[in-house]
Amino acid sequence: MSRAFVKESDDQATELPERPQSPYPNMVTPQGLVLLRQQEAELEAQKKAITAEEDLLDKEQLLVVERDLRYVQDRIAKAVVVDLAAQPRDSVDFGAIVDTIDENDTKHHFQIVGEDEADPSRGKISWVSPFALALKDAKVGDVVIWKRPIGDLELEVSAINYPNE
Repeated sequence: MSRAFVKESDDQATELPERPQSPYPNMVTPQGLVLLRQQEAELEAQKKAITAEEDLLDKEQLLVVERDLRYVQDRIAKAVVVDLAAQPRDSVDFGAIVDTIDENDTKHHFQIVGEDEADPSRGKISWVSPFALALKDAKVGDVVIWKRPIGDLELEVSAINYPNE
């Protein structure tokens, strides 16, 4: 008999691959850890709501929520909270709020944060991004080269601050 006519087991249909974890240490700002814990609480609430309904149609959604919950819990377990008060005040490092001016006189303002907290549209840049790595250890007045796929861009660091957390 051809395999085309044999029903797959339900176990194979309900398995989801785990979300991949980053190979880098999970460095987080204090706010980043708060956000991860909020995400965990939201996923726990979703799981509770789905299991309370006992709706067979929500079985796939439950698997997604459980997988995402495992991912977030692992990120929390591996979190290394960086003490921003201990960061160097005169150079760019994790948690820094940086102002730059590029070679076109365009000003940029962003904070270097953990991977889970990164949101470029809000000025939150991952510490392992090429942009953040280009600025690592730079001081006010330094010019660095940001190597981008569309071409290199010179950035001058105009200000470095750290949040008061």
